[in-house]
Amino acid sequence: MTYAQLAAGFGIGIATVYRYIREAVEWALEAIVVQHLTIARVAEALGVAWNTANDAVLAEGKQVLIDDEHRFDGVTAIGVDEHVWRHTRRGDKYVTVIIDLTGIREGTGSARLLDMVEGRSKQGFKAWLTDRDQVWRDRVEERREPSRGRR
Repeated sequence: MTYAQLAAGFGIGIATVYRYIREAVEWALEAIVVQHLTIARVAEALGVAWNTANDAVLAEGKQVLIDDEHRFDGVTAIGVDEHVWRHTRRGDKYVTVIIDLTGIREGTGSARLLDMVEGRSKQGFKAWLTDRDQVWRDRVEERREPSRGRR
């Protein structure tokens, strides 16, 4: 459904529809990241399908996090760990998460998510690290969480 169709259906302006949708997506992302709600709970709260909520949250997360060209600025310490992304009938899916630990290390703030790499292999993380420039790699200290499954 287009913004124009939604606006006509609710008897409001297109700008208002856009604002409501932006607020809902921002709430959903915060609910998942800060409050640790599941996509299912967010979808239920918004009255939308799971896929709709998941697609919106992934798109917003990409825009807020991945597309930020300055997210690596000032990073001096990172943590690397793996997490189960979701449980499926075909088995678990893992992601390797890279966390900025600079704020904790310097006592100036909290940790923040820098990136996620699909899978849980050393090769995936090494490829991610290789994508960073040498100056950045030289100044960053890496801390790995112990893992039973990392290969």
